[in-house]
Amino acid sequence: MGKFLSFASAGLLFGAGVTISGMVNPMKVLNFLDFTGTWDPTLIAVMGGGLAVTFIGYRIIFARQRPLFASKFNLPATSPIDAKLIGGAVIFGVGWGLTGFCPAPAMASLVFGNSQSFIFMAAMAAGAVLMRLAQHHATTAKNLTKVEG
Repeated sequence: MGKFLSFASAGLLFGAGVTISGMVNPMKVLNFLDFTGTWDPTLIAVMGGGLAVTFIGYRIIFARQRPLFASKFNLPATSPIDAKLIGGAVIFGVGWGLTGFCPAPAMASLVFGNSQSFIFMAAMAAGAVLMRLAQHHATTAKNLTKVEG
């Protein structure tokens, strides 16, 4: 139960933060990218604040022997920079720049009933499904090639 409450409170705090900062409004991001027009530097302050809180939080958490709700820290292994990582970053950046939505703020903005949020989330889900299907197809084709060869 403690783990669930920890996750839920972190999610609610993040949702409240992106809502209060206005990041659920895609125009904030689009105006940040508009250097020659209605430039809005709010995104820099939000990212800077997030980095500061994360830096301090990691210092406090990793000073402990173990997490509160687990027996050990489970950190991801370092992986090399590859084409999938770069391609994903490019797709994410282009999508963010075109729509003004990032996945988490878009999800948080669903509570406001903005039709753009629903369209973005549906498109993101469709993209995730298509990517899984493409990966499955590629893996299946690769395995068939090994069997035949």
